[in-house]
Amino acid sequence: MYRNYIKRYLDFVIASVAFLILLPIYLIVVILLFYLNNGKPFFIQLRPGKDERLFKLFKFKTMNDHLDASGNLLPDIKRLTSVGKIIRKTSIDELPQLFNVIKGDMSLIGPRPLLPRYLPYYKDEEKLRHEIRPGITGWAQVNGRNTSNWDDRLKADIYYCKNVSFKLDLNILLVTVRNVISAKDLVIDPDSILKPLDVERHYKV
Repeated sequence: MYRNYIKRYLDFVIASVAFLILLPIYLIVVILLFYLNNGKPFFIQLRPGKDERLFKLFKFKTMNDHLDASGNLLPDIKRLTSVGKIIRKTSIDELPQLFNVIKGDMSLIGPRPLLPRYLPYYKDEEKLRHEIRPGITGWAQVNGRNTSNWDDRLKADIYYCKNVSFKLDLNILLVTVRNVISAKDLVIDPDSILKPLDVERHYKV
């Protein structure tokens, strides 16, 4: 009952209320990034959600679009702005995903939506992560956040998918708030400590 009906209802209500409460912060960040990022306050990217259906994920844009001499984007760490670092550290960059929750693309709690190019590299059991809506935060995020390796992170996603409950969601939500306030396990540039999943598993093969 909770997994199939109540969870979605709570997602919609809580995300809607949270957006209204955080609206002043949201508007300030939008205006600030509009001027700092040449009229582009948002980062929009396709991600696979429930049943591997692609949706547009919204985040605040924390990196500029500077190119190297060959016309390619510079590495992420070189494009991350000083304001972007603050926005990431406080997790404010995730606020636009409340829209994704309200629309039904995402849940407040669930496996983080990863890149479409990772889909061929999941082990059979890891594909369970796409049987439910992805989340803004999840079991993997409160058990290592950006510091876990891929195997542990995906194992945590599997655990969550098999044990979805109101009690578990409430625990994840409370720990997430605590971790955001304390900036626990936060890595501003995750690529600096962890290779992309497709690169890591392709190399192993």
